[in-house]
Amino acid sequence: MLRLESVSKRYGSRTVVTDLSFEVADGEVCVLIAPSGGGKTTTLKMINRLVEPSSGHIYLDDEDITRGDPVHLRRRMGYVIQQVGLFPHETVAQNVATVPRLLGWDRHRVRTRVDELLELVGLDPAEYRGRYPDELSGGQRQRVGVARALAADPPVLLMDEPFGAIDPIARDRLQAQFLRLQDELKKIVVFVTHDIDEAVRLGDRIAVMKEGGVMQQYDTPANILGKPATPFVADFVGGDRGLKRLSVTPIDVSGLEPPPGPLPDVQELPARVPVGATLKDALAQLLLHDTPYVAVVDGDRCLGVMTADDLHAELRKSLAEDGQ
Repeated sequence: MLRLESVSKRYGSRTVVTDLSFEVADGEVCVLIAPSGGGKTTTLKMINRLVEPSSGHIYLDDEDITRGDPVHLRRRMGYVIQQVGLFPHETVAQNVATVPRLLGWDRHRVRTRVDELLELVGLDPAEYRGRYPDELSGGQRQRVGVARALAADPPVLLMDEPFGAIDPIARDRLQAQFLRLQDELKKIVVFVTHDIDEAVRLGDRIAVMKEGGVMQQYDTPANILGKPATPFVADFVGGDRGLKRLSVTPIDVSGLEPPPGPLPDVQELPARVPVGATLKDALAQLLLHDTPYVAVVDGDRCLGVMTADDLHAELRKSLAEDGQ
C-alpha cells in the first residue's frame, strides 16, 4: 500500500501541490491526470524523493518514506519517463542491468534477470541484448525502459507519460502490453498522463487534479466518467464522456439476445468478442466488419449476440444508473 497524507510542495510563494491525500493498494494502477501546472510530475518525484515535500507524509507499507535514505528508497521504485533516458553508450543488456549491478548482484544472476525481463517485455534477448539504444525504435526503447525499471523487482513502479512520445499504433500496443504485464506482476503503479483516454484504459483509479495540485476527484474510471464530482472534472473529461464510458462498461451477458438461427463455428464468426469485453470492444467489431451483430463468446461457445440497438440501449442504461 502506498499512501499520501496531506502532501504539499511549495516553491517560495508558489504552491505546486496542495494538501494531497490518496492511497494506492497493492496491484493497483493509479493514474494522475491534470492540466499543465497541475502537479502531476512533482507528485511522482515526491514519491521517490527526487523532490522533497514541503509538508505531509508518504507511506509505503506503513513506513514513512519521507524519512531515511532517499537513494535506498529509489532502488525500491522503478521509474519510467517519456524520453526513456537509456544510456546511449551502453547496450540494452547493460541498461537493463543498471540497478542489479548497483545492488552487487553476481554476473550470472544479472544475465539471467536481463534475459527474463527482455522476454517479459516482448524483446528476444538473443536479438536485442547486444544492441545500442540508437539501433532501436521508439517503442522498443520504451520497452527497454520498462524492463530496466523492473530489474530489481521493485514493489512500486512510477511512470511519467511513458508512452507520450510514441506513434498511435505503437502506443496502443504498449498500453496493451503494460496491462498484460501488470496483470502478471501486480505492482503498485503511479502513472502520469495528460490523456483521459489513456487514463481510462489503464487506471484502476484516476486522480484528477487542477492547477496547484488540488485534488478534484479520486475514483474509478467509471465513476470519473459517470459521476464527475465537480464542474472541473466534468469539463476536463469532456462532453463526450458518455462515449468514453463505452470503454469501461462491460457487456451484460444476461441481456444478450440468442443467436439468429444456426451459427457457424465460433472461429468463423467475423465479429466476435470474448466474455468480459466492453461495449467499446463490441462497437469496434460492429464497425470493422459491418455486420448486423457481434457475438459474445466463451472459448468455442457463443453466449449470445449484440446488435447496434442493443449496444445503444446498454449505454443508455449505464448512464441512466448514474443520473446522466
